[in-house]
Amino acid sequence: MVDEVRIQGLGVIDEAVLDLSPGFNVVTGETGAGKTMVVTSLGLMFGGRADPQRVRPGAERATVEGRIVVDPGGRVLDRVEEAGGELDDDTLIITRSVSAEGRSRAFLGGRSVPVSLLINLADDLVAVHGQSDQQRLLQAGRQRASLDRYAGGALTKPMRAYTTAYQRHRQVTALLEELTTRARDRAQEADMLRFGLEEIEKVDPKPGEDAELAAEEERLGHADALRTAATTSHEALLGDPAAVLEAANVVGLLGSARNALDAVRDHDPALAALADRLAEAGYLVSDVGTELAAYAESVEADPARLAAVQERRAELIGLTRKYGETLDRVLEWSRTSAARLTELEGDDDRIEALQAEETELTERLAAEAAELTEVRTRAAERFSEAVTEELTALAMPHARVVVSVTRTPDYGPHGADEVEVRLAPHPGAQPLPLHKGASGGELSRVMLAIEVVFAGADPVPTFVFDEVDAGVGGKAAVEIGRRLARLARNAQVIVVTHLPQVAAFADQHLLVEKSDDGLVTRSGVTALDREGRLRELSRMLAGLEDSELGRAHAEELLQLAAEEH
Repeated sequence: MVDEVRIQGLGVIDEAVLDLSPGFNVVTGETGAGKTMVVTSLGLMFGGRADPQRVRPGAERATVEGRIVVDPGGRVLDRVEEAGGELDDDTLIITRSVSAEGRSRAFLGGRSVPVSLLINLADDLVAVHGQSDQQRLLQAGRQRASLDRYAGGALTKPMRAYTTAYQRHRQVTALLEELTTRARDRAQEADMLRFGLEEIEKVDPKPGEDAELAAEEERLGHADALRTAATTSHEALLGDPAAVLEAANVVGLLGSARNALDAVRDHDPALAALADRLAEAGYLVSDVGTELAAYAESVEADPARLAAVQERRAELIGLTRKYGETLDRVLEWSRTSAARLTELEGDDDRIEALQAEETELTERLAAEAAELTEVRTRAAERFSEAVTEELTALAMPHARVVVSVTRTPDYGPHGADEVEVRLAPHPGAQPLPLHKGASGGELSRVMLAIEVVFAGADPVPTFVFDEVDAGVGGKAAVEIGRRLARLARNAQVIVVTHLPQVAAFADQHLLVEKSDDGLVTRSGVTALDREGRLRELSRMLAGLEDSELGRAHAEELLQLAAEEH
């Protein structure tokens, strides 16, 4: 249950503390005092929309802090621990703040958490029903969701099976539509790929071939210059064997230098080391000269080969202009395009297979949707009876609620059913949709009856109602108070009300008061004792706190409520 709520800077409330009872709590006050801010604060605490306009003028931020008593072995504690939060003596502290700029922060058990976690926790902790929920109940989707919530576990398995079939059916249908409606585009794409692959296959490029051919063309194009350079270098190193007079050469000079040192090497080890290095240089120069001779013999001008290389290079360059910046990119395009072409050429087979799967999925979808309809129909009968019974306790003894489940030809994400809650306010009346068959007061009581039925089917520890009694008065108001008091026997109930008949049944009566100091309006929340309740109920009844008739009527209401307990 919600044990305590601290509010700062929210709407007209400067600072207030709500000490709540585990039973039936009512919040009353004059119009504009800030009663609705109490419900707003609870909504914020459980992940509601952070509206910066709700921040009190002049305040930097609005803050709501709640102390929630939770089951130490329950699911809520597991979620808190998963988020890294902790309990304080079996009490969970939730804090939510909204800055004037619209920035929102949430804390759970002392740990900063995303707001979405508060929303998830709310499902296990509280059911908040505000005035806007009555309008949402008029929406067909909301009514279907309400029935599904009531059906509970009986709907879980068939809904999961239907959802799986529905999602796959959508995928298959979309793919079939793409394959059939884009047939011309896909055929053109296949022709383009086929042409490119044939062109590449005809040239038959090899990895790295473009670099090898470029090097070969460079060598063939400069064959004479390369051979002359090699021959000249060879003669400089080893001399020209065909020359009549032997000219000086590097090997001969190195030999002379070595011989000069060898003659005296025994006299100085340093000189001997230099002689050895000259010997090594002679061997190295001799080897280079021999290789230069072989190279000069191998280099030949071959115009025919040069033309062939240039032609081959032109073919490869033609491919790179069309299919990739490099030959490797061309080969990669060839591989991916071949796979894509195989996919496109298999469209006929794929279409046939997908059509067969679509037929099978349609049959499966129909079967799963029929099961959903069956489960909903059974739940609708129980739901109708339960809500009708609750309306009897809410001073509508002759009203009858009928939940209609109609099968439609179209499949949606939640099945093929249209769900509509209808009300027959008196015997003989034709059940009509809520927006046509219910007045404001009747709609409030239908909404309360539905929430009470939910409380039995899917109980939560705390229920919050914001003026659920709007448009109600007299005997009906007494019955609403009585029914809320009964609901509070098994759950905590927090109600914002303007009806004394409802407030009289409360276990804890909180008064929201505003005081004007000439500059700002501040609201505070006070827990009323019996005398305070008499004054407040008298004000609500007669508009005067000290009216004798009002006090007498207030005493009568409190006595009536006490008899119920």
